[in-house]
Amino acid sequence: MTEAAKLVGAGCATIALAGAGAGIGIVFGSLINAVARNPSLTKQLFGYAILGFALTEAIALFALMVVFLILFAI
Repeated sequence: MTEAAKLVGAGCATIALAGAGAGIGIVFGSLINAVARNPSLTKQLFGYAILGFALTEAIALFALMVVFLILFAI
């Protein structure tokens, strides 16, 4: 019974990975829109996009860490 609960909990925790993927898509989609509006700010906007990508990816890594903790540490 506890093994089934661990698997269900880990499966629910992986939903955050889908949200992180959508977040990364939104970050780079917004970058394309911003560069299309003002091409002279490409370098500055790209720096902001990489920062947004790194923060969004960090959330995904935290979610993955929680999944592994649920599966193997509890």
